Amino acid sequence: MTAKTIGDDGKTVSVLKAAWMIAVVTIFSKLIGFVRDVVIANYYGANTVSDAYFYAYQIPSLAIILLGGVGGPFHSATVAVFTKLIPDLKAKPTEFVNKLYNTFLTASVMFFTFLGLIFFIFSDKIMQIIISDSNPELLTLAAQHLQIMTPVFIVGGIVGIYYGLLITYKEFMLPNFSPIVMSVVIILMVMLTKHDPHGYVLAIATTIGAICQFLLQFPKIRQLGFRFKPNFEFHNNPEFKNICELLFPAILSSTVGQIHIYVDMFFASSLKEGAWTAIGYANRIFQFPVGILVTAFLVPLFPIFSRLVAENDMDGIRRYFNKGVGVLFFGAIPIIIGILVVGYDGVSLIFERGAFDAKATFMVTEALWFLSVSILPYVFRDSITRVYYSFNDSKTPFVIAFSSIILKYLLNVVFITILGMGIGGITLSTSLVTLFNAVALGVLIQKKLDMKYKELFINLCKMIFAGLISFVLCMATAYVIVHYLTLPKALLEITKIIIVGIVCLATYTSLNISFGMEYATELAERFINKIKRTKT
Repeated sequence: MTAKTIGDDGKTVSVLKAAWMIAVVTIFSKLIGFVRDVVIANYYGANTVSDAYFYAYQIPSLAIILLGGVGGPFHSATVAVFTKLIPDLKAKPTEFVNKLYNTFLTASVMFFTFLGLIFFIFSDKIMQIIISDSNPELLTLAAQHLQIMTPVFIVGGIVGIYYGLLITYKEFMLPNFSPIVMSVVIILMVMLTKHDPHGYVLAIATTIGAICQFLLQFPKIRQLGFRFKPNFEFHNNPEFKNICELLFPAILSSTVGQIHIYVDMFFASSLKEGAWTAIGYANRIFQFPVGILVTAFLVPLFPIFSRLVAENDMDGIRRYFNKGVGVLFFGAIPIIIGILVVGYDGVSLIFERGAFDAKATFMVTEALWFLSVSILPYVFRDSITRVYYSFNDSKTPFVIAFSSIILKYLLNVVFITILGMGIGGITLSTSLVTLFNAVALGVLIQKKLDMKYKELFINLCKMIFAGLISFVLCMATAYVIVHYLTLPKALLEITKIIIVGIVCLATYTSLNISFGMEYATELAERFINKIKRTKT
């Protein structure tokens, strides 16, 4: 089977079709996540209570999002190993596959239960290490929130394995729909609670939401034919060994990435009240469009990468990678322009109400501006990492991530301690570290496979040039709107966002078409054909 037949033989869902379906679900999921953030901002603002929750949540999020989420090590290891063991997706899993599933699940539950107990018992000590601020109220609240959320650890690994199995069986929708559950639980519980001065409801809702994610996946896993029966055969088990060899370096790599966040938390706690909350909101805004792009294209591509490696089809890997990353670059540049030109208006429109004031709006926007420049290296890094995983190599991403810890710390010292850049300094250092990781991974993959980047980066230069022209026109448009339109604040923000968005997309797409960019040409052709079908 070649790369062509993978896309054409009808046995595998078309990458573009799967990407479109995933994008729709991801957009809906992100919108619900936005509603959740708006509700939290409205009830808690950006203060000590919200900081305590977000400081504490950063630890269990390691399990439910980084390790167990879509694209995390448990999901990736499951896809990389089980895709090669399940040739017939319509048949029930064999006894061997089911046994391996049980071994993996048993080991995961044991591992995460141990972690959860450690964090529960030593929650106060852990928070003292992470938070440099000596504010006793913040430390106490953060420790209490962490204790409430420790069950999330156990759920995280299970959900990650479930995600991987569902993706292996081409069940793309459920894993991407699942995070909506946690958001809905948090929204309902926060809105139904009349008085929560310590933010305990946030922590409780997060725990219940994680459990609901597990409950949502479980029936489908049983329907596929998997039955859980604890299996402790960890030794002399070659396939489980393969999983561990891929999984443990990937866990360490994700954990190292989390250490970057803990470094940021340490520096942010020395800044003004609400700083970490603002950075958290900026990250979630950043993840809304970027998460849609990355999830939509990489979720269906990853199983294809794994199969192509198994078939030793290197040309197929290069073709799928360069085309996929090119599409991600094409979509990323307008996002950067939008954030830089109307980012403040968007944050104000979405969050500025209740306890979330204009000061908090600027804090979030400042963090978002400096974070936006990392979108291009971010999508490249995440894409090339999937290629490493397809080669069963998670050690190289780990080494790169580990080596960047010192860089992250030094950049924070320079930008925050020496230059006094504050919140913007933290997210700028994040962007530079992301660039370092992307470049290092992109160079080192050449030892395994010549990726032939030349055409990809020539196209990127054309897209950047088109983006710069579009940025100037968008800034001019925004200036005219602000100085010549007299409208109520909210209506002015909406008008500005819509008009700037239209100018950006029209200019950017037109310029790319004139440069002969296939991504823009395909987009225009699809749009025209859709209009024709609608008329007929």
